[in-house]
Amino acid sequence: MAERKNEEFLDDPEAVEAELYAEDELEAESEADELSIVTKERDDFRDRFMRALADAENARKRSDRDRREAENYGGSKFARDMLPVYDNMKRAIEAIDEEQRAANAALLEGIELTMRELLNVFSKHGIERILPEVGDRFDPQRHEAMFEAPVPNTVAGDIIQVMAEGFILHDRLLRPAHVGVSSTPK
Repeated sequence: MAERKNEEFLDDPEAVEAELYAEDELEAESEADELSIVTKERDDFRDRFMRALADAENARKRSDRDRREAENYGGSKFARDMLPVYDNMKRAIEAIDEEQRAANAALLEGIELTMRELLNVFSKHGIERILPEVGDRFDPQRHEAMFEAPVPNTVAGDIIQVMAEGFILHDRLLRPAHVGVSSTPK
C-alpha cells in the first residue's frame, strides 16, 4: 500500500504542487504577521526613544535657562538692599554746602570715592541707573509717579521733578525712578 501512495503521488503532480504552494502561503502569512508585530514594536520603541530624547533636551535647555537666570538675577535681593546705601551717600554729598566742602575736603573725597566704587560694583554686576531728566516722557515701565500736578508750558505725561533715581538689573527693574508728572494744565 505504501507503494500505491507513492504512485498516487507521482500520478497527480498538480495536487502536490498546490498543497506545497498552500503551505508556503501559510508560512509566508505567519512570517508577515511576525514581521508586522516586530515592526510595530520597533516603531513603538523608536517613538519612546524620541520622546525621551526630546524630554532630555528640554530638561537641558530649562536647566541652562535656570542657571543663567540664577547668575543674572540671583543677587537681586542684595542689590535691592544696597540701593538705600547709594541713596544715603548721594544725599550726604548733596547736603554738603561750599563752606563745609572746604573744611571737610578729605571726608567728602572719601565719600565720593566710596560712591564711585559702589557704582563700579553695580556696573560690574549688571546694575544700571535710570536717570530721567525733567521734560522726559513718563514711562510706567521705568518710572513711578509720586505725584501729578498741572504745570504751565508742559504736556500731560512729562516729568516735572525727579525725586529718586531708578535701577535696572540686566533687563529687570529693581526700583523705578520716583518722579513727579505733569497733568494737563488747566
